[in-house]
Amino acid sequence: MRILLAANASYVPPRGGATRSNLFWLERLARAGHECRIVCARLLHDDAGLRRQMESEELGALARTIEAYDGVEVIDRAGILVYAAADPGKRSETLRRQIGEFWPDWVLVSSEDLGQVLLREAHHYRAGWVVYLAHTPQLFPFGPASWNTDPQGTELVRNCAGVVAIARHTAQYILEYAGCRAEVIHPPIYGSGPFRKCGSFENDWITLVNPCAVKGIAIFLELARRFPARQFAALAGWGTTAEDRKEMETLPNVTLLANVRNIERVLERTRVLLMPSLWYEGFGLSVMEAMLRGIPVIASDSGGLVEAKLGTRFVVPVRAIERYEPEFDEHGLPKAIVPEQDIAPWEEALRLLLTDRALYEEEAEVSRKRALQFVESIRPEGMTEFLSALSPREAPGVEAVERARLRDSLAGLSAEKRALLVQRLRKKAAGSEGA
Repeated sequence: MRILLAANASYVPPRGGATRSNLFWLERLARAGHECRIVCARLLHDDAGLRRQMESEELGALARTIEAYDGVEVIDRAGILVYAAADPGKRSETLRRQIGEFWPDWVLVSSEDLGQVLLREAHHYRAGWVVYLAHTPQLFPFGPASWNTDPQGTELVRNCAGVVAIARHTAQYILEYAGCRAEVIHPPIYGSGPFRKCGSFENDWITLVNPCAVKGIAIFLELARRFPARQFAALAGWGTTAEDRKEMETLPNVTLLANVRNIERVLERTRVLLMPSLWYEGFGLSVMEAMLRGIPVIASDSGGLVEAKLGTRFVVPVRAIERYEPEFDEHGLPKAIVPEQDIAPWEEALRLLLTDRALYEEEAEVSRKRALQFVESIRPEGMTEFLSALSPREAPGVEAVERARLRDSLAGLSAEKRALLVQRLRKKAAGSEGA
């Protein structure tokens, strides 16, 4: 098979769980002999800055630029060709060109595509052969977590040959709010093991991954203030802003970590992982990575985090983010309006894990055991088998979207205007017959 992945996110270097998941799927497909390409965003770094970042994440040996033209950089990432463009218009143009030249058997469009721009292009130029990879509920065009609900975008998702979710919780969300079924395929992102037991009551750090508003940085910072004798660490991610960095730098017991390729380099010093997300999570890959290594996790009850915790303790209710300001941050993401949170349950949970060794070790062992069982249940070839067995969808997606757009437009008209429109259409039809 020829597989083309499209996403409005960086893949060299990768950012976020969705991107990492997609890469693992494509690497599996490539190793099985399938030809894979990616059309994606390019980080706005100068070349020297990008090289330094790649080296710091140990990606230099994995990726090399083989061509650059007209705002597009072509990168060979361990045998997968990546077409990276910073300009969104150039990205769409590159997707169209790659569909025409590469003529993929399947176009996989990741949900990191606000406004469904790439999904629309994929449907237009490879109708019937499009698969939607549903990772981030905020970027879905449907449901209460969506930043931008859009009936036409929802119709595009419905008209895909297949929809893939990485968790049962997300699949249920898609069924409820989009009315279509999703295949649950968890990515083989954790590796094959054995997984080193890193958790220890003696470790230094209370760690947060991707410190930013939606991931609960406000809770993290308040806990750091309440436990001034403890060491906190934050691994910067796609949502971390300059303002977030500045706020963390004001606390002497908070260390801001550089990105790493191997998360174990952070987890080996982590005593407790905090996951105080305030937005709706599709799953919780970082939760699973920590639990696999015997590290207790204190997580919010937001979306798929409950599923990721696998019934272990220390799930804390939060007041979820429901509104965003009509402006965007430096990463182009809407600024969240964060509700006031009750810190007491977080403080109590953390205090227990920091002071009760027996409780800590029991939670670490249970977490590790359940995470190992979960990872053993993952079928690494799940995506390959799914695509191999998938049939194309007969109805062109763009036509369905146009019908939905017309339906929604008519629904917005008053009864008088609808009657007038019908009268005009009848006159036009009669004129056509007379001609």
